[in-house]
Amino acid sequence: MKVITLGTAGGPRWWKGDLKDRAGISTAVVVGDRFYLIDAGHGVGRRVRQAGLDLGDLGGVFITHLHSDHTIDLPSLVVFGMHELQQRVDTPVPLVGPGQRGALPPISTRAKSTPKPVAPTNPTPGVASMFKSIVEAFATDINDRVLDSLRPSPELLFDPREIEIPEDSGYHPNDHPTPDMEPFVIFTDDLVTVSAILVEHPPIAPAFAFRFDSEYGSVTVSGDTCETANMVRLARETDLLLHEAIDFSWVEDKYSHRTDDEGIASRDHHYKSHTSVDGAIRIADEAGARTLALHHLVPGSADESVWSRGSEQFPGTFLVPEDLDSLSISTPTRATLRS
Repeated sequence: MKVITLGTAGGPRWWKGDLKDRAGISTAVVVGDRFYLIDAGHGVGRRVRQAGLDLGDLGGVFITHLHSDHTIDLPSLVVFGMHELQQRVDTPVPLVGPGQRGALPPISTRAKSTPKPVAPTNPTPGVASMFKSIVEAFATDINDRVLDSLRPSPELLFDPREIEIPEDSGYHPNDHPTPDMEPFVIFTDDLVTVSAILVEHPPIAPAFAFRFDSEYGSVTVSGDTCETANMVRLARETDLLLHEAIDFSWVEDKYSHRTDDEGIASRDHHYKSHTSVDGAIRIADEAGARTLALHHLVPGSADESVWSRGSEQFPGTFLVPEDLDSLSISTPTRATLRS
C-alpha cells in the first residue's frame, strides 16, 4: 500500500510564481495492482500517466466535496476515459461523492445587495447530477465516439454513487453541516474499506474526509476543512494523514488591505474554512497519526519554509510532499516514531 501525491496545490486558480509547478489537488491510494483516486484537480490525467498508473486499474474515484479545485478535471476523466476504460463496461468505475446539497448556502453577512445564484433550476447538484451534466455538455463529442468509433459511453464506464449521510447524525447543510459523529463506511471491495466523516468547510456542504483501510495499513485524507473533532475521530491511529494546510500570513497579505465586500468576505472564508500548519499538527497529534503529510497547499507558490517548519513540532514523521512523490504505508509503533 502506498500513496502517490498526484497534485498538491489547493485553490481554484493557477498559482503565479509556482516554481514547483504543483498540479491541482488529487491523490492516488495504491493497493496491490489497483489504485483509488481522491479528488480530480487540474492536471489529474497527466499526473496519473506520469505516476505510471493505468486507468484500467482504477478502483474508484472519491470526491471529498464539490468545489471546483477538487472536481475541475472530472470532465477529462469522464470523457477521455472512453479511450482507456473500454474493458470496464461490465465493472464500471465507482464515482463516489456528495449528493445534492438541498439548499443554497446563506448569503454572506458582508453583502450589501442580494447576489443572484446561477443555474436556478439545479443550483446545488450532487456528484450524480454533475456526472450527467458532464455527459450532456460533451454530447457532441461523445456521440461521435459512440456512433462512429463504436466506443462505450461514459454512462457505461462510470457508476455514480452519492454518499448517504446517516439519518441520525443531525446533519443539515446550513444549520448543522458538521455534527459530531462517528465515521461510517461508504465503500468496500476485496482490497479496501473506505470510511467517511463530515468535516467543516463552510459554506459548502456536505464536505467529507475519507479513510482507506487495507490489510497493509491505513490512509486518511482530510479534504478541505478547518480544525474539527470529526477529523480526529476519522484519523485515529492512522498510518498516514494527508491534511490540507493554508498560510494565513498569505491571507493577510492578500486581503487585509481590502475594504470591498469581496475582499472582506474572501478573508472571512479562509479563516473559517481552512487549517494552518499548526492546526494540522494538532489534529494529527491528537489522533495519534503516525505520519502527517501536508497537501492542498494554499498558496501553491509558497516558499517551502512556510510548510517545513512543522517538522520541529510534530512528534511523528512529518512530510511536505511534492507532486508525484510516493509514500509507502507501514505500521511502525508510535513509540518508535516518537523516539
